Amino acid sequence: MPADPKIAELAPSAPELTSYDKEHAVTYMRLLDADADKADWTEIARVVLGLNPTVEPDRARRTFESHLTRARWLAGHGYRDLLRGGWPKQ
Repeated sequence: MPADPKIAELAPSAPELTSYDKEHAVTYMRLLDADADKADWTEIARVVLGLNPTVEPDRARRTFESHLTRARWLAGHGYRDLLRGGWPKQ
């Protein structure tokens, strides 16, 4: 798993775990932590996702929202698949 995996503009929306989810599990945890701390979305986009919301506000917001939604899905539902069968094969 890469230490700093490339962030796609949109996180997966599949109803099952993906290899992208596996690669970005730490990113998802960081997003959830920052959101729980009520950090500003622009700071989260900059620090966690490596995006510049000043230069690309729409893209940064879309990417942030997509990944936070996926992180919440993983925490609320996807973990069950993880516990049942582990991460998907590459």
